[in-house]
Amino acid sequence: MPPSLTDRERDLLTLIREAPLSTPEELARRLGTSRGAVNVHVSNLIRKGALLGRGYVVAPDAAPYVVVFGGANMDIKARTLAPAVPGTSNPGTGTQAPGGVARNIAENLARLGVDTRLIAAVGRDPHGDLLLRETEAAGVDVRSVLRLDGPTGTYTAVLDDRGELLIAVAAMGSMDALTPAAVQERRGVLRGAAWVVADGNLSPDTLTHLLSLCTEAGVPVVFEPVSEPKAARLLPALASGLPPHTVTPNVGELGALVGRAVPDTLETLRDAASELHGQGIDTVWVRRGERGSLLSGPEGVAELPALPADVADVTGAGDAMLAAYLAALLGGADPEEAARHGHAAAALTVESPHTVSPTLTPAAVRSRLGRPQP
Repeated sequence: MPPSLTDRERDLLTLIREAPLSTPEELARRLGTSRGAVNVHVSNLIRKGALLGRGYVVAPDAAPYVVVFGGANMDIKARTLAPAVPGTSNPGTGTQAPGGVARNIAENLARLGVDTRLIAAVGRDPHGDLLLRETEAAGVDVRSVLRLDGPTGTYTAVLDDRGELLIAVAAMGSMDALTPAAVQERRGVLRGAAWVVADGNLSPDTLTHLLSLCTEAGVPVVFEPVSEPKAARLLPALASGLPPHTVTPNVGELGALVGRAVPDTLETLRDAASELHGQGIDTVWVRRGERGSLLSGPEGVAELPALPADVADVTGAGDAMLAAYLAALLGGADPEEAARHGHAAAALTVESPHTVSPTLTPAAVRSRLGRPQP
């Protein structure tokens, strides 16, 4: 993007990328200005080379980017100071920070040097302001995030003294705003994407529409299930012949995708992955916690061990795994090598009290893998 653009010109260019067939009136409404002002900005964008004509032909970006669709919320964490005792008050500590699966993946990608665009929905409230401010400060493009009159979603997690999750409550009503129509308005941002990540917070209709758009654009999609109930939201898309390229379930979520409980054994995991391949899914990466992961794809099946780590907080490990996996693929790694990068990022993340480790960098991942620095 040309460096001489004003903030308003950048905002308009983002809207045009998202929906290149928009009328000047639609752009004016979304930008909060007049049609005449839009026409002036369009003229300036043409003059500066950001648009190639009044047909809203956007000059191509120089580098590929990843688009992440899904949940963005405030994480509220409580942790006991001693082994948890159910049914009573436990002494502990509490924190809050920006979170949400899609948002966390986006921040991890940005920290690993990947150009990343987030599409989520947050309220016009202090939580939403803080979330967007800190996410943008980490390097994520947040200009396509929807702002709502309702509250920003929250995810409240209770951890024991070892950092293991005891229970979590997700209040994610803001996700209702990510409708198929909202995705349709932002379809232009998909065209230049190298990958799209969709999390299970999306409704079945929205997820199916997103997969349809990505299929038309030839953009591969990774589906991160989020939870066992939300994993099933992919089933209507599969029934419609719209499989994502990759799915990243844990063992329980894998069971939800195939419609039965799947024991955590190599044979049963391979069989379940094979069923998903039969529905058009190219790669199935099953997370097994301390047992590592199983990666099943066209090249075969690989078991990968988890890397040792001193656990401070397990929250966000899966988000870091997926981000590092995609970053490595974009860097030219094969899927198995990329998955090893994912395990390194997960180890770094669980050793941090933060959901997204502020020390996560490509160099830190290489160091954890025992690789020399370039």
